[in-house]
Amino acid sequence: MSPEDATAVELVAAITGRKLGVVELLEACLASIARLNPKLNAFVTVAEDQARIAAETLQAKLDRGEAAGLLHGLPVGIKDVTLTAGIRTTYGSPLYRDHVPSEDAEAVARLKRAGAIILGKTNTPEFATGANTVNELFGATLNPWNTELSPAGSSGGSAVAVAAGMVPLAQGTDFGCSIRIPAAFCGIVGIRTTAGLIPNHPMHLPWDPGQVHGPLARTAEDAALMLDAMIGLDPLWPTSVAPPWHSALAEVLACKDARSLRIAYAPDIAGFGVDAEVEAICRTAATDLRQAGALVDEIDFDASDGFSAYKTLRGQWMVGQQLERMEMLPKFGPNLRGNIEAGLALKVSDTAAAEHVRENVWARFREMFGKYDFLLTPAAPVLPYPVTDNFPAEVGGRKLTNYIDWIAPAFLITLVGFPAGSVPAGKSKSGLPVGLQIVGPRFSEPGILSLAKLVQAQHPIGRPTGI
Repeated sequence: MSPEDATAVELVAAITGRKLGVVELLEACLASIARLNPKLNAFVTVAEDQARIAAETLQAKLDRGEAAGLLHGLPVGIKDVTLTAGIRTTYGSPLYRDHVPSEDAEAVARLKRAGAIILGKTNTPEFATGANTVNELFGATLNPWNTELSPAGSSGGSAVAVAAGMVPLAQGTDFGCSIRIPAAFCGIVGIRTTAGLIPNHPMHLPWDPGQVHGPLARTAEDAALMLDAMIGLDPLWPTSVAPPWHSALAEVLACKDARSLRIAYAPDIAGFGVDAEVEAICRTAATDLRQAGALVDEIDFDASDGFSAYKTLRGQWMVGQQLERMEMLPKFGPNLRGNIEAGLALKVSDTAAAEHVRENVWARFREMFGKYDFLLTPAAPVLPYPVTDNFPAEVGGRKLTNYIDWIAPAFLITLVGFPAGSVPAGKSKSGLPVGLQIVGPRFSEPGILSLAKLVQAQHPIGRPTGI
């Protein structure tokens, strides 16, 4: 059974059913990395020795008849801003090229407890500040659908590793778009989770709801499986919450249709423009859910007044994250340095005003979710752009001047704290994947992934063709 073709759900079933060995699967993933990573640069550190020890230990547990974990024997990739004990974590920065943490982030510890094998670290822009996965230390990660194009960022390495079949699952983080747009550009499923479902320990600002962990997977079912392994109440994390469901995977597997669901489709919630081909593909995927029984309405929903509020709160967050590294500011790359400098220029009145705007935008979402169960939008307003560019040149004919504005359809959801997933909606005429963003109320992850499952069934896109 090839890890490049089988789903994570299938692989776990094969391992626990004794049809596939844990070590056998690991060696197959290592072979895929050896073949594909030199072309794509998704993994920046491969922990072969640690992974082999873990695989042998997990196989021995099965041989002794011990209970298997949800992810028993599955190799996973971890974004290179997330701490991994004994495995190099560079944050994509030359300043940390030899940094090896002594502890795991809680998200990684949970994956290990579920039986996952930490295979290595995936590429990211410096401290995850970028919508293109490029850094001075490791260079650029390339899109497996066309290696001249970007996989987006900042979880681009994780998205590429999964899309190309190097690993069945990978972890990402999302503050603005960092799971959702890489998933869209790489033709896979990714979900930004409700803040608190997966603790951020030991990251700074534990009370802040902006940064979250989440899964990247080739199918909605696989994303739900990984999600089940990562969530749960941590009494010592100040914003931790328990999910109001027993198993996201069980709900996704049970979903057969979208009957009784009220779905809104909004083509441009940022008021910034969307490329016509992208919008047409997303519109078709949304309206085709009527065939699954959903009521689908197109609505005019405008959250563009949240632009400046998000940027203000982002600046505050960047300073909070990097406060202990302020003496390094001149050595940081332009994306990271620019975010911090913008934050340092803020006044208390600026952040207070941003919170008032956030509240107003949230109230609009609250009213909309009183009428509809889910909101669907294009995950990204453009197709994948050249990897040599820091950001796309234009969106819908509008010239861009920074790397943040074009990700507004994603970061406006971050602003108001709702979960959102990206699922492949189809392919462009040039053969590139297009992602549909599915937004729901807090704790609606099983519903988001159930809709993603239906969209994937109606609009399969196949495997990447650029490798």
